[in-house]
This record gives sequence, structure tokens and C-alpha cells, in this order.
Amino acid sequence: MITPPYLQKGDTVAIVSTARKNIDDNLKPTIDLLQGWGLNVKIGNTIGLDYYQLAGTEEQRAADFQEQMDNPNIKAIWCVRGGYGTVKIIDKLDFTKFKQNPKWIIGFSDVTVLHSHLNRMGIESLHATMPVAIPRATDEAKNSLCAALFGDKLQYTLDCDALNHNGKAKGELVGGNLSILYSLLGSESAIDCNDKILFIEDLDEYLYHVDRMMMNLKRNGCLSSLKGIIVGAMTEMKDNDIPWGRNALEIIEDTVKGLDIPIIYNFPAGHIRDNRALIFGRQVSMEVNAKESKVIFD
Repeated sequence: MITPPYLQKGDTVAIVSTARKNIDDNLKPTIDLLQGWGLNVKIGNTIGLDYYQLAGTEEQRAADFQEQMDNPNIKAIWCVRGGYGTVKIIDKLDFTKFKQNPKWIIGFSDVTVLHSHLNRMGIESLHATMPVAIPRATDEAKNSLCAALFGDKLQYTLDCDALNHNGKAKGELVGGNLSILYSLLGSESAIDCNDKILFIEDLDEYLYHVDRMMMNLKRNGCLSSLKGIIVGAMTEMKDNDIPWGRNALEIIEDTVKGLDIPIIYNFPAGHIRDNRALIFGRQVSMEVNAKESKVIFD
């Protein structure tokens, strides 16, 4: 995997929207944060555009992202928010110059489209909090993003969770939003799970749909080839009038319980305030026991 250059003070980060519009959200806390890290900020042309739910047309969003990818003065691109829409521009992007001079792509949720696409290209990316979340993000979430961008070592130690599967594993970390990974199967951006450690999280899904998505991953052979699984936040799940009978974590456990691999549940990443940074494409070591869980990035 190719690691984009780590940031240095004086570098410039571009903030863009690949999906949902950003009209009323105040970006000053994010700008202040980046400037406090010694970085400069460029606001992309999509910030403030209003095209129904989206931050401009497909052409406008693709053009903004393309401009930041091709601009040698931009050292990282931070997607302002998720929502839906990144998949509608992914095939309009030309990664030729980006492959020659990769830079950090940052975000989560709908940005999983970019993470998975970049992973298939052999380039690392950052699953982390986004500008709209900075006013309510925990210090741990913000500090972990800073550490990842500047090349400091990432390591997480967590309390034991009752659903965890004990064990040790080492492999390349892939994944992101479960709904997005499910939607990308069969495409050029589909996740490659072979000998990988899979991270998943999600928001605002019906419980039976979580079961449907997990079964699809299972039937596509994505789960049987894994070395480990990290389950992040499954936030604001919904149920029908007739209950499904399992919560989201129990649904996931039902699907993976036969796998002889370490599994961490309730990892602090996803649609929560404490959304810790993860480097997709990086080798990580997992160690899960009855006392604690550790995730260490190489």
C-alpha cells in the first residue's frame, strides 16, 4: 500500500463536499482547529452550493474534488460531511495525477465510497471525523486525526466487551459504512476482504436491513476470508412494529459467530462524538482478551 505524505506545518487542507450540501453549518471551529495545528485551509467550491439535498450537481462536485486532487499545493482533502452522493461522482474522477502524487482523503460514512475505491488502487486513506462534527467531537477524536495526519503512531486500548471474540491477528484494515460497502459489491469499488481486518459501522438503518447486509457479505465470501473484525458504533437503529428480535450488534454476532477470528465490538468510531481515526490500507495488529482489546497500527 502507498502511504500519502504526512502533513507538515504550513501545508494546506481543502474542505469539499462530495455528497450532501453544507449551507448552514459553521466551519469556523474546523478552520480554527486546522490553523491551530499549523495548517492552512482552502474552502472548496462545493461548500455553500445548494442542489436539492446535494452540494451542487454531479459535475460541480466532481470538478471540485478533481481540482483539489490535481492541485499540488493541496496536501489533504477533507470531506465536509456524508449523506449520499459520492457514488454518483466516483466514475467521473480521473485519478491519474493522484496516483503519482497521492494525498490524504479524510472522512467517513458516505466517504466510504472513496475509501474502498482508493483501497483497490493501493492507496491509504483516513476514516475519521468530519468538519460538520468538529463542534461536538471529543478531544480523542480530534487528537487521533491530528496524530494520523502528522504521522504519529496510532494505538487504541479498550475495555473488554461481552460480545468480543478473543484472539490475535494482524492484517490490512479495510471497511467503513456497512450500507455503503453493501451497495458497492459487484462494482469496481467493491471491498476486497481477502486476509483483511474489516471495520464496519452504520447509522439509521432498520434492523432487518442490517441482517440483510451482513448476510450479503457472508454469501459473497467476504467474512470467511477475514483475519479479524472491528465493529464500531451502530447508531440510531430502527425496528418495525413487529420487532426483529435482535439489536444490531446481536445481528452481526449471529452472522459471524462461527468465525475463528478475533472480533472487537463497540469500537469508538462511526456516527458518534468519539469517532477515532482509522488508517484504511494500513497493517494493524489486534489483540483481544478477557481484560482488554488493543488495536495497534504499524
